[in-house]
Amino acid sequence: MSAEATNPATPGPVTGPAARWRARIDLRRLGRAALLGPATRDRLPSAISHVVDAHRAHYPSADLEPLRRAYVLAESSHRGQMRKSGEPYITHPLAVTLILAELGAETTTLTASLLHDTVEDTDVTLDQVGEEFGSEVRYLVDGVTKLEKVDYGAAAEPETFRKMLVATGSDVRVMSIKLADRLHNMRTLGVMRPEKQARIAKVTRDVLIPLAERLGVQALKTELEDLVFAILHPEEYEHTRELIVDNASRADDPLAEIADEVRGVLRDADIPAEVVIRPRHFVSVHRIARKRGQLRGCDFGRLLVLVNEDADCYGVLGELHTCMTPVVSEFKDFIAVPKFNLYQSLHTAVARADGQVAEVLIRTHQMHKAAEAGVVALGNPYAPPPEEHAPADGERVDPTRPGWLSRLLDWQEAAPDPDTFWSTLREDLAQDREITVFRPDGGTLGLPEGATCVDAAYAQYGEDAHACIGARVNGRLATLSTVLRDGDTVQLLMGQDPASEPSREWLEHAHTPAARIAIQRWLAAHPTHEEVQEEERERVYESDEELSAAPRPAAEGATSRPTTADITVDQPGATVRLAGCCTPVPPDEVTGFAVRGGVVTVHRVECAAVERMKSGGRAEVDVRWGDTIECRVTLLAESFVRPHLLADLTEAMALEGAEIVSATVEPPTQQRVRHTYTLQLPDAAHLPALMRAMRNVPGVYDVSRAQTPGV
Repeated sequence: MSAEATNPATPGPVTGPAARWRARIDLRRLGRAALLGPATRDRLPSAISHVVDAHRAHYPSADLEPLRRAYVLAESSHRGQMRKSGEPYITHPLAVTLILAELGAETTTLTASLLHDTVEDTDVTLDQVGEEFGSEVRYLVDGVTKLEKVDYGAAAEPETFRKMLVATGSDVRVMSIKLADRLHNMRTLGVMRPEKQARIAKVTRDVLIPLAERLGVQALKTELEDLVFAILHPEEYEHTRELIVDNASRADDPLAEIADEVRGVLRDADIPAEVVIRPRHFVSVHRIARKRGQLRGCDFGRLLVLVNEDADCYGVLGELHTCMTPVVSEFKDFIAVPKFNLYQSLHTAVARADGQVAEVLIRTHQMHKAAEAGVVALGNPYAPPPEEHAPADGERVDPTRPGWLSRLLDWQEAAPDPDTFWSTLREDLAQDREITVFRPDGGTLGLPEGATCVDAAYAQYGEDAHACIGARVNGRLATLSTVLRDGDTVQLLMGQDPASEPSREWLEHAHTPAARIAIQRWLAAHPTHEEVQEEERERVYESDEELSAAPRPAAEGATSRPTTADITVDQPGATVRLAGCCTPVPPDEVTGFAVRGGVVTVHRVECAAVERMKSGGRAEVDVRWGDTIECRVTLLAESFVRPHLLADLTEAMALEGAEIVSATVEPPTQQRVRHTYTLQLPDAAHLPALMRAMRNVPGVYDVSRAQTPGV
C-alpha cells in the first residue's frame, strides 16, 4: 500500500485494531481459497487472483503459467501445516508474493516467492524445484532457505545471513524475497512470546532495515521501521500514534492548503503535474517530534510532486522558488547526484506566512517507482539486453551490485568465525551514509561516511595496501589518517619494497571492516619483537608456576575467576590451581597437568602452554567444571561512539542475567571507545551467550575476555 493511500490518522500497516482486523479477514479469505484444492490445469486458482491483478498492473502481458504451477506445488506441499496465528501456512507465501507483486517484481521472483518455504518446511527438494521451474527459481529459493540449527547450532542465524548475502551478490532478488518475507512475519508477530518478538525485532532493526535502505526499497523499509518501533518502544509508539490521530482530527490542514497553492502555480505555468500529500510514517513523526519539540500541521507530512520528464522536475522547482517563499537551506538535488541506493528526487521546502514550512519532493513517475521499490523496480536485472546493446565482451552487466555490497562480500570472506561476522555485519550496516571519492585514473570508490585514506587504500588494493606509504587528497599530501569527504580525489602512494608492512596505528584509523580485518590478520601473523618477548615471559612464568604452588597475584583489571572448589579432578587429594596464563572460566574446555607438591594446574585446552607441555611428554589430568557455577568475569568491549550505546549495552547484559559489579569507560579516541565491565553471572555456562549479546549491540565491534598481563 502506498503512503498516499494510507489514512492519515493511521499511517502505515501498524495502524491499530481496524487494520489488523482487515489483515486477518484477508488471511482467512486466502486460507479458505487455498483449502479448496488446486485448480484445473488451464485455470488460475482463485487464491492467487489478487497476486495476478497486482502483477498484471506492472506486466500486462506476463506469462502466468509459472505462477499457477508454483501455487499448486506450494499449496499441496504446505497442506495441513498451520501458522501460529491459526491460518493455513499457504497464506504466508501468498502474502509475501503479494507484497512483491505490488512493488512490481517480475514473474520469476514471484514464482520463487510462492515456493520460498517449500524446501525448508516440506518434502520438496531443490532439485525438484530446479527441474520444474528452472535454475533461476532454484537459485532464489536456495538463497532464502535457512541453514538448520541441528547442523549449525547457535551459528545458524549468522551463517544463514552470510549465505543469503553471498547469494544476493549474484542475484539481488534473493534479498527482495527475504525482505518481503520478514515484513509479513513482522506483521503477524503478535502471536509470538514477547521475548521472541523483541529478539526478531532487534535483528530486523539492525540488519533487515539497513539492507532495505541500501537496496532502495523504501516501501518495505518504512513499514518495517514502524513495526519494530511498536514492539521495542511501545510507549513512545503509542504517544506518536496519539499525535497523529489528534492532528488528523483538526478542521484545518495547512498541508492541503499549500498543496492547492502549488497546484495553482504549476497550472499557471502549464506544467502537467500530480500533487499529493504524503503522510509521514510513525518513526518519521517521532524523529521530527524529538528534533523540533512541538509539532505543527505541516510536520505530519510532505508534498510529493510527480511529473513526466526529468526537465519538468527543474521546471517545478523554478516555479516554486519564484512564486512561493523557498527555504534555500533545505534544497538537495538527488537527480544530478543520485543516492547510492538508486534514489532520485529534488528536495526543497516552502514557507507560509505563519512560519510553517512544508517539505516538497519533486520527481518523475519512474523515479517515484524506483524510490518506493528500489531494486525490485528493475524487473529482471539479469535478462539479456537486446542484441544491439549487448556488451562487446559478452559479460553480464549487473546494475544491482553497489559498492557497499561488494565491500561486504569482500570482508565477509575473511571474517574468522560466525560471531565476528555477525557483529561486524551489524556494525557495517549501522554506517548509513556513503560517500564517493575519485581516483586520478577516473575511477571511483564508494566508502562509508567517516572513512579515511587507510580505508581507501584497502578498498582499492586489498591486502596489497599493506605497502601504502602515503596519500594525496585533492592534490595535496595528506596523512593516511585523513578523513575523506564526499567528492574528494584521493591518490594513494604505494611503496616498492615488497617487505613493506602496515603500521599498528592504522587500526586506529581504519573505519571499514575490510581494512580492519586485513590489518589484524597481518599483525597476528607478524608479531613485534615486544610481543615475542611478552610471549617468552609468559612461557618462563608457566615453567615457574609448574614448580611452585604459590598463587599468582591477579593484576588490576584481570579476570576474576571461579574458585578451585568448582573443579572436579580424577586425582583424589590433589590441590587444584587455575592457570594465570589463560584464565579459564566455565564453560571453557579445560585440561590439567600435575606439578610438584601434589598440585594440578588447570588450563584452557587452547592455551599455548598446553601444547608445549604435551610435546614435552607431560601427562594430562582429567578435570571438569561442576554443573552450575557462579562466576565473576571481566570483559572488554570496543565500540564506535554513538548515542545511547551505554544504555543499550547495560540492557543487553541485564537481559542475560549479568550483574554489573564495576564498569570503566575510557575517553573516546578516533570515534572509538573502550569499556571494561566486571560482571557476576549466576551460571558461568551463560558466558558465551552474554558475549554474543554484547557483540550484537549496534556499534559494538569486539567483546573479549580480559587476560592477566604477563609478568
